[in-house]
Amino acid sequence: MRLFAAVIPPEAAISELAQAVRGLRDDRLRWTAEAGWHFTLAFMGEVREELLPELHARLARAAARSAPFPLRIHSSGHFGHRSLWAGAAGDLDALRMLAERADAAARRSGVPMDQHHRYTPHLTLGRLRDERDDVRPYCTALASFEGTGWQVGELSLVRSNLPDSGVPGEQPRYDVVGSWELGEPAPPYEGRARSR
Repeated sequence: MRLFAAVIPPEAAISELAQAVRGLRDDRLRWTAEAGWHFTLAFMGEVREELLPELHARLARAAARSAPFPLRIHSSGHFGHRSLWAGAAGDLDALRMLAERADAAARRSGVPMDQHHRYTPHLTLGRLRDERDDVRPYCTALASFEGTGWQVGELSLVRSNLPDSGVPGEQPRYDVVGSWELGEPAPPYEGRARSR
């Protein structure tokens, strides 16, 4: 399974952002579907099925050690000159700590993770089709966006199903395969946990 840990904004927050983006949509960007708008905490890639029980247990413990915290979608940014994203505001220290814990949970479960980088909270909105274009005008248009805040209360494990139909423009599909409330005691894990 191709998996990642994420914070998924509530529908009201997604609707606000969708309204702000609506007037910007054009064919120069491949826009991410609203169903794919989330804050990735730790991208795991392909995860072997035998690792899932321990991964679930460790993510449950990561969630249990993290108190709920306030967050809102805020402003915009870009990676390079092609990738457009919306940012976050609120308790970013708590969000970064949750990302660190999700990353550690995956590593300790035996999931081979990419080299660790400082976490930049972002929600990907789209990527330019032509590298000669520039994403900065979109960033400028969204710079003043300020979404309504919400209380993050859940850590989600999401499966990414890549397009396989060959239809141009088909988007990945995302399925939540596990979720854990923040601050809730984790259930005991019956398997053998590796200590690292």
